[in-house]
Amino acid sequence: MTVPSTTDEDRLRRIEFVTDSALAHLDVKDLLDELLDRVRSLLGVDTAAVLLFDASATHLVATAARGIEEEVRQGVRIPLGQGFAGRIAAERRPVIIEQVDHSNVLNPILREKAIRSLLGVPLVIEGTVLGVLHVGTLTPRRFTEADTHLLQLVADRVALVTRTHQSDVDRAAAEALQHSLMPGTLPQIAGLELTARYVPGQAGGLGGDWYDVFTLPSGRVGVVMGDVVGRGFQAAVVMGRLRSALRAFAREEDDPAEVLERLDGNVQHFEDNVMATVLYAVFEPSLDQVMLTVAGHLPPVLAVPGDAGRLLQLPVDLPVGVSVGPPRRTTVIDLPPGSLLFLYTDGLVERRGRSLDEGLDRLCGAVRAVDIETTCTTVMSRMVGAEPVADDVAVLVAHRAEASEAAPLYLVLPAVLRSLAEVRSALRRWLASVGATPDDVTDILVAVGEACSNVVEHAYGPGGGNLMLHAERGEDQVTVTVWDNGRWRSARGENRGRGTTLMQQCSDAVDVTAGPHGTTVRMQRHLSGETR
Repeated sequence: MTVPSTTDEDRLRRIEFVTDSALAHLDVKDLLDELLDRVRSLLGVDTAAVLLFDASATHLVATAARGIEEEVRQGVRIPLGQGFAGRIAAERRPVIIEQVDHSNVLNPILREKAIRSLLGVPLVIEGTVLGVLHVGTLTPRRFTEADTHLLQLVADRVALVTRTHQSDVDRAAAEALQHSLMPGTLPQIAGLELTARYVPGQAGGLGGDWYDVFTLPSGRVGVVMGDVVGRGFQAAVVMGRLRSALRAFAREEDDPAEVLERLDGNVQHFEDNVMATVLYAVFEPSLDQVMLTVAGHLPPVLAVPGDAGRLLQLPVDLPVGVSVGPPRRTTVIDLPPGSLLFLYTDGLVERRGRSLDEGLDRLCGAVRAVDIETTCTTVMSRMVGAEPVADDVAVLVAHRAEASEAAPLYLVLPAVLRSLAEVRSALRRWLASVGATPDDVTDILVAVGEACSNVVEHAYGPGGGNLMLHAERGEDQVTVTVWDNGRWRSARGENRGRGTTLMQQCSDAVDVTAGPHGTTVRMQRHLSGETR
């Protein structure tokens, strides 16, 4: 190969100077535009363009162009192996076309612009092809070895800058996406204390670890711990899709195993080369039992008052995304009052130079059925300490309160129809946690439902307002108060205004106080088995 001339070396130094300093503050698009302007000047060409691979690495997408800006504006996509750019990427070598025609160029824009000659080189870094850089002239030109050498040197620097900027953008986007998908505030659930931790790993990029807690229309509570295989922005995107799909299936299926079965089918149909481990648990409204199913994930740790934590012995099914496997299984465990369930991802227990069993034993020794924040602090101190973790760590702790510790229920919701379902679900859970019988629950839900419906229908005008509810358990009764800050409006339609009668039939005492600043309904119900 011909050794570059002193002039070429001078040109290269000019490019390096501009790339390394003056353009360092620009984003990828502006930086590429500036570089292409300089490439056109240095090589004396009329057009220059950069095409980068899309996420699937099957198509090149026009990302920056000078002299042929239409490529970018029209979203030109070139399949790998086809056309001029596709051939360069597939063969991973420079390609020269001295006379452009329909047989050697796929993109019609190149012909419409009357480009006569083309030179293109691959953008390669660490053995990976990122895309293609090509230049063209409107008059016939015989590109030389020196031209090719210089353009390849420029391409190497473009590839490095592009990878660096893409990594920064991907990292920032992945962090923003992952943080947006993590529950900012865990739901408040009567009788159940919840807390979580998330620590990004130092291995580079973000992983697909996630946790989730949500309430279900039945009054049950769903808890998820998952880990998408892979790292970076794509793993975070997949994590988001899995999280949304699982939530949707959880609303339709009570059995956790069936939920993951449907999630698995969804992944295999719509996702390519995606695999994830998932643990899905469903707490009964009473919190007495938990149903769990495990898809390749590490089992949780259960601690009961007075004892050290123990690893639950659960059947472990195949991860989500594996094409063939037996039916998934659900295991039901008892959750006595005061018990604590500890869920986590493998980054917490896996360390180089230490067996997994040793890590799990250390974790069990650190988990106790005490205050959740104390538990988290103890575990993170013993398992992580001051050393950076290589892999992401996600932790979720659920602690069932002692039977006598059930706190009052307090809700503030928009006075709209959709809030009625949330009130019903939350109240059902709370009633189960304070020992109400099924008959108690049914009657109280009817009475409270009527009071809440009245708020939605009569308390506010078009401006809207809030529905407030407070429920507490006395020695032998439950008292529920529903109130608003609006002005009463008459019932609309026929056969309306019978809510008070239903409330009286389902309660032992009903007191309604209405005034210019709102209406308060206070209902009392003695629990079954107590003196009525």
